[in-house]
Amino acid sequence: MKKKILISGGGTGGHIFPALSIANAIKRRMDADILFVGAENRMEMERVPAAGYEIIGLPVAGFNRKNLLKNIPVLAKLAKSIGMSRNIVKDFKPDIAIGVGGYASGPLLKAAQRVGVPTLIQEQNSYAGVTNKLLAAKARKICVAYDGMERFFPADRIVKTGNPVRKDLIDRNADASKSRVLFGLDAEKPTVLVVGGSLGALTLNETLERNIGKLVDSGLQVIWQTGKNFGNRGIEASKNLKGVVVTPFISDMGAAYSAATLVVSRAGAGAISELELLGKPVILVPSPNVAEDHQRKNALALSTRGAAVMVPDADAREKLIDEIIGLATDIGRLADMSENIRLMACRDSDELIVDEIEKILENKR
Repeated sequence: MKKKILISGGGTGGHIFPALSIANAIKRRMDADILFVGAENRMEMERVPAAGYEIIGLPVAGFNRKNLLKNIPVLAKLAKSIGMSRNIVKDFKPDIAIGVGGYASGPLLKAAQRVGVPTLIQEQNSYAGVTNKLLAAKARKICVAYDGMERFFPADRIVKTGNPVRKDLIDRNADASKSRVLFGLDAEKPTVLVVGGSLGALTLNETLERNIGKLVDSGLQVIWQTGKNFGNRGIEASKNLKGVVVTPFISDMGAAYSAATLVVSRAGAGAISELELLGKPVILVPSPNVAEDHQRKNALALSTRGAAVMVPDADAREKLIDEIIGLATDIGRLADMSENIRLMACRDSDELIVDEIEKILENKR
């Protein structure tokens, strides 16, 4: 019989891409009717339909931890979302509900658990989010990407699967020289890829804006993804400089990773999982504007193992450029980092998660 599966979560690419990877793996493995539930006005409302799946949006929003009075409308939205989630579960009648973190997964999975629908949650970070910690007590399985998650979740329900990543990145096996030529760069020069997510990272962008000439003068090429919020500032800063590609969005991330000798990135769980699987040396600059400071903890999980270099956001404007220049030409250190980060990779994460989903569905009979 066709299985009915709810998948909930989103808000950022770090939640959406794993959710879509899981959905695609489910489709490969079983006859299933899949419904997504996300947050209104967030990127999942575009990305999920573009991938061929139906999605319902909830008016849920994140809590403001700095100004408690601003949470009054947030509570009203949460109450409405809880009511909508109960109706979604009642109407769709899922065999299982899967949460990948993000605003929408809380009310949806809670509604499912309330009526006895089995749930599975996927925690991407090394420091568990509040929503997943609250849902864990009644979850059948908790799929994680890092060791030591027993401090957050019941140990008997944890399965280490890693984080699902976009298959097109992993399946692509491009030659670095050819990938550099695709970007209009010199095939042989060491190349630094700087990425700060779809919106961009202001610290990374402003640091490069002031120092892009210094990187070029040191003999490096740069692929600089500014994100959509930085306007034309990156283009203006690199005007007349040879060996710099500036773009708000990179459509072929597989080619960008392949071209890179060294990556500079925020420390989101999805980006880290991609870098682990690809074995790319990376300087991580954790965002300070995330819940529970989880990006710093993600970065520490790698930097303490020699798998990455961490530069705190507060230090980046002073230290990042020199760190890039020193590391990008240190062939021995790059090779060690590449080996160490590759050892941390979990492969076929989407398939491992579907293994657990199938076990839950089998036991439900």
